[in-house]
Amino acid sequence: MSDLSRPPAPRIVAVANQKGGVGKTTTAINLAAALAEAGRRVLIVDLDPQGNASTGYGVDDRQLTTYDLIIDDAPLEKVIRETQTKNVWICPATTDLSSADIEMMANEKRSYLLRDALRQVAIDAFGFEFVLIDCPPSLSLLTINAMVAADSVLVPLQAEFFALEGLSQLMLTIREVRASANPDLRIDGVLLTMHDARNNLSQQVEQDARDTLGELVFETVVPRNVRVSEAPSFAVPVLAYDPLSKGSQAYRALAKELLGRTSVLA
Repeated sequence: MSDLSRPPAPRIVAVANQKGGVGKTTTAINLAAALAEAGRRVLIVDLDPQGNASTGYGVDDRQLTTYDLIIDDAPLEKVIRETQTKNVWICPATTDLSSADIEMMANEKRSYLLRDALRQVAIDAFGFEFVLIDCPPSLSLLTINAMVAADSVLVPLQAEFFALEGLSQLMLTIREVRASANPDLRIDGVLLTMHDARNNLSQQVEQDARDTLGELVFETVVPRNVRVSEAPSFAVPVLAYDPLSKGSQAYRALAKELLGRTSVLA
């Protein structure tokens, strides 16, 4: 039962795909920036032991991290860090998180640790409207924690030959989480990334995805764009690195589309 004395909770979106290299972290970083540009207050929860979302925002020093948040019950307000991007905050991650799966196994509430951490009253003071969880590239206990904590899942899908293979396993995991721990979990959509409109294969993958998944596939397609690849080396999202690039335009369009879908689901 919701606590009517508290402000509305932020919408929590898990950005997930068990396959690596599909643009998952890139999507979390740049979607956050695009939502922030649209005036929304956004928290990124870096749940990937590689910590690329953290370094992508220039946050890489060893203070409290998501490991401390879910393993040691660190206060949420001590873990949240402000970034240089207006309206974007982050719970950073380091390689310490790589041992979290093993350490969580002995906890009988192991699937609910992140959910409970994000429900702390301390989150109210920040006024977040969105929380984006950058999941690890695996269907691990960390990913399960993200799905249990989330309202919805956004799935980046690389426009390549084996793109749809493995997606069925992710969908099965989402159904299992919905059946056992989070009945309200929804799929926001599948986002095609690294798309090359000049490439027949990319076009075929897009057509196959739309034929198979229908309206679940976002209209927005993120193109293969060198500016998107360069931006992390400067520790900024592509919207700050090159606001007029095709990549920036795509993530703005994705934010607009997600906001539209969110208002329908609300």
